[in-house]
Amino acid sequence: MSADENGIPKSLAAAWGLRERPGKGPRPGLTLDRIVAAGVKVAATEGLGAVSMARVASELGAATMSLYRYVSAKNELLDLMVDVAIGAPPEPDPGLGWREGLRGFADAYLGLLRRQSWVVRVPINSPPITPNQIGWMNHGLSVMRGTPLRHDERLSTIMMVSGMARNWALLTSDIDAAAQAAGGTTEQAMFEYGRLLVLLADPVRFPAVGELIASRVLETSNTRPDDDFDFGIERLLDGLEALMRSRQS
Repeated sequence: MSADENGIPKSLAAAWGLRERPGKGPRPGLTLDRIVAAGVKVAATEGLGAVSMARVASELGAATMSLYRYVSAKNELLDLMVDVAIGAPPEPDPGLGWREGLRGFADAYLGLLRRQSWVVRVPINSPPITPNQIGWMNHGLSVMRGTPLRHDERLSTIMMVSGMARNWALLTSDIDAAAQAAGGTTEQAMFEYGRLLVLLADPVRFPAVGELIASRVLETSNTRPDDDFDFGIERLLDGLEALMRSRQS
């Protein structure tokens, strides 16, 4: 990835508005913003795998080579697309405590990853560094201001919470897609999984799995789709609360 005289990668300089936009190009009306928006549209409607410089150029009715005047490579385009897609975070509610604030951060981040499901399939090449990524990090850190957590622990917390949201968004997206491809629903797929587990998992060979089956928890249908995510986030918050209390005692 090429960089400017300050050593800032050009994709980052463009995202932060530090890189001068190209002047008149080979195609009137072609801009970096339009290119990024076209890439987001292709990813949202056709999937991340459909995104290429040629496909984005086609979406704009432009020649592929004309895009390289604005972005140097596909990876640079993807970085800019992700930043636009995630958008700015919601404003933290100053009336909420740290626990409610972090829970709100987790729910909001999971929600955006579901609305822009292709984002979780873009490889993570670096820590958060684009404007909206920094905005989300700032949102998460701000709700922990005034807590006994050290700054490195606050950063670790944001990494864990955002990682849990990213993993859950990817997992549920894959499960939903597989169920739809099989012509059914996610609930039907999970019921079929439980049925097969009963038939295949010998409780003598797999005693803990046998206990799970015997509990009949896999047969219940009164759970919410995100109960597992809620459980994980709440236990993480419990751990943070216990740590904070130990430092205040």
